[in-house]
Amino acid sequence: MKPLAKKSLLTIAVMAGISMGASSTASASGITEAIKGGEVSADFRLRMETVEQDTLNKDASSLTLRSRLGYSTAEYKGFSGFMEFENVTALDDDYDVSGGGANSVVADPEGSEINQMYLKYGFGETSVIAGRQRVILDNARFVGNVGWRQNEQTFDALTISSKALEETVLTYGYVDKINTIRAGEVDIAAHLFNASYTGLPGKLTGYAYLIENKDAVTSSTSTVGVRYAGVVNDELKFNLEFAQQSGYKDGHDDIDGNYYLAELIGDVSNVNVKLGYEVLGADDYSGFETPIATKHGYNGWADIFLNTPTNGLADLYLSVSTKLAGTKLMAVYHDYSADKGSNDHGSEINLLAVKKYGKNYTALLKYASYSADATGTDTDKLWVMGQMKF
Repeated sequence: MKPLAKKSLLTIAVMAGISMGASSTASASGITEAIKGGEVSADFRLRMETVEQDTLNKDASSLTLRSRLGYSTAEYKGFSGFMEFENVTALDDDYDVSGGGANSVVADPEGSEINQMYLKYGFGETSVIAGRQRVILDNARFVGNVGWRQNEQTFDALTISSKALEETVLTYGYVDKINTIRAGEVDIAAHLFNASYTGLPGKLTGYAYLIENKDAVTSSTSTVGVRYAGVVNDELKFNLEFAQQSGYKDGHDDIDGNYYLAELIGDVSNVNVKLGYEVLGADDYSGFETPIATKHGYNGWADIFLNTPTNGLADLYLSVSTKLAGTKLMAVYHDYSADKGSNDHGSEINLLAVKKYGKNYTALLKYASYSADATGTDTDKLWVMGQMKF
């Protein structure tokens, strides 16, 4: 099992929280009842993944089982706690986790760890969470948990969220460690500010994510932006977003990129159609980066653009989804080009079928096919997955 980092925010926060909780209780029986009145959760996800890439030495094939067992206490005087253990076991391990560029990769390492462990304190419309936790802000485009991978991304963090103001949610987070999908750790000092307001026909969000990367200081970034998820009527919605990125702390002086998003979404007769255009702009240092985001859900499921090309990325995409016999069906087409220059970065087709059986069972079939041009190599990925959650 991966040990907790020495003197991490997680350890300090949990120990401090336990101490505060104990000092505030009137009797030992209160804590005992909170523990006895808690709930156990379990999550098992079995997934086959195959990766075929034209120019690499070896394709990849995996069959992995992710098992999670969690326990949440009942609330006592505003305090509650949660702990979740996770194990990933490879039943077919014909794959590389990192690859080094020579072989195809499935980024699901075997291992066991504490996935989450935190204390929560709630008062009125405000909650404070301290410890190892899952953090997802907005659509996870800038801050997320990479939930698609078997070992998700979590953070050692202190987060505060308040709904005390009408139609407003204010969130602040301080993060000192990223627990990565490859079972590694990245030391950071990040301040996450997010404020949303729903008193309009839609949702207006402003954010500032200040990320000091202590392991790669020149990559430290400040990202400040605004997003509007607008509603025209029940059948027509749109999303508009702009963000500007610059160097933070000892971040490189040439970091100066912009992010743009425009989406039009229509729902007619059980068919959802989305037309979008997203730009991760180029600067004199690199392309616009999203270092703590959920990246798999954006710019194609083949994961070719987890790191933005140095000349940036413009993604024009069209998705169509519907439900047939209780099964969600989706098809997405991406056309990629450079933000700076005239390079064509290729195109991609994504296909998905998902069916839920009651509240506890899910079956999934998913496919991605990337056709390379100036970037990457032709790539085909296939997933077959079953999940049970209790």
